[in-house]
Amino acid sequence: MFGKIYEYFLGKFALSEGQGGGEFFTPNSVVRLMVEIIEPHHGKVFDPACGSGGMFVQSGQFVRKRQHNEDASLFVYGQEKTEETVKLAKMNLAVNGLRGEIRQANTYYEDPFQSFGQFDYVLANPPFNVDDVTLAKVEKDPRFNTYGIPRNKTKNKKKGEESCPNANYLWINLFATSLNDKGRAALVMANSASDARHSEAAIRQTLIEHNLIYAMLTLPSNMFYTVTLPATLWFFDKAKQDDKILFIDARNIFTPVDRAHREFSHEQILNIGMISKLHRGDRAVFTALVDTYFSKGMDTLMSSKSPIAEVADRIKAWLKTNKANEIPDLKEKLAVIDDLEKKAAAVKKNLNLADIDAANAAQKNLAKEFQPLFSDLHDLLKIIDKKVRKYEKDHPDKKETRQLKEDLTRLHREIKTAESFFIHIHWLQERFPHAAYEDVTGLCKLAGPDEIKEQDYSLNPGRYVGVVIEEDGKTEEEFIEDLITLNDELEKLNAEAKDLEKIIGHNIRQITGVE
Repeated sequence: MFGKIYEYFLGKFALSEGQGGGEFFTPNSVVRLMVEIIEPHHGKVFDPACGSGGMFVQSGQFVRKRQHNEDASLFVYGQEKTEETVKLAKMNLAVNGLRGEIRQANTYYEDPFQSFGQFDYVLANPPFNVDDVTLAKVEKDPRFNTYGIPRNKTKNKKKGEESCPNANYLWINLFATSLNDKGRAALVMANSASDARHSEAAIRQTLIEHNLIYAMLTLPSNMFYTVTLPATLWFFDKAKQDDKILFIDARNIFTPVDRAHREFSHEQILNIGMISKLHRGDRAVFTALVDTYFSKGMDTLMSSKSPIAEVADRIKAWLKTNKANEIPDLKEKLAVIDDLEKKAAAVKKNLNLADIDAANAAQKNLAKEFQPLFSDLHDLLKIIDKKVRKYEKDHPDKKETRQLKEDLTRLHREIKTAESFFIHIHWLQERFPHAAYEDVTGLCKLAGPDEIKEQDYSLNPGRYVGVVIEEDGKTEEEFIEDLITLNDELEKLNAEAKDLEKIIGHNIRQITGVE
């Protein structure tokens, strides 16, 4: 509980402080997604830019939730250059019951844990685009030079010493070299690094040819407190089984927090993480997650039945009193919910998660049964709401309509909460209908060495996943007709604008006495 409270206030502090507070804080939903994909089950976790230690906390929570009979011991090792932030990280470890060590160190020039080839997992959100790292101090360090050192195109000197063009690829090198033979890494990086040119492009090509990169994921914009543009998550896996790279474009998957910030919901994290799990061949987790969404959705519907019934009685009485009882009874829909609950229970009882194809087919059929329910409920509530508002307009002194409007708002909220789980089911089944990985236009693409070479070794997911072109269903003739209509409207507006321009000019000349 102390850990949750501490994490909550760290997030609030970072949100309120903006640039200053966000320097050491990575939003929890981003960290949870990183952990969901690299799946740290046990071993040593390293964060060479650990900030307040959020990566360690989420790793520990992942292990506690999903530990099996295997050794689930987790030891964390962190480096942070700012003494005050080191204290925050140490406290974070303490209140969350994590074992490990945090040291104050400048990672570019200090290596207190002898990190080369040492760790099972590396997670970090390093500073982007640092231009003052002295080249002479890092170019002979195997942590940074194993896959190539980033150099300036020209010999720009600062204070007599050549610096690296930016430190992004120093960090990328560090994550790759800190892993042991079976290690996995996840890091946050500026989008520009995915297509960086010159010496950085050569490093990227070397990393790809050594088959170190497992996946690349583009984040939505406004996920961080210090960066408004979208960043990219890089994933390494030194024990990967193929020579392909998984590209994921998650820019359109987010939940708004406020006007300036976004996050991933718990379900969105699981859905995006499912892409990686299916790629690894773990189909059982797909049907298990869908089953979980069915259970949560039905639980929410069933718990909402009583309040819906109570409100339905009040609405029915009001409609009858005001001669509006031609609207269908809400209780008819409650009977539909009961029927669907029985079908869902039967599917769950007979669900054989070992037979993935049969389980997937049963779940898809059940999902179709639920499709009309929520739209019918929303449409019905909108009709009733319209009646109530019309009555309120005609009888402004009637107080009972205020309570009815509150009841309707509550019903909409209850129904949307239950519906959200079925929306997630639809999202998964529409994109992966066979409960197996497949490329999805606009979302994910598994690219091989030849495809990546054709793209000049770019690691920008947008180059690979493509975009979804929405069909409007119009014929060519209908499109041309609409275009002509819009052009006629534009010409009319332009003519009106010219007339207004003449009138305004005339009026100004009269006011100023020119005419």
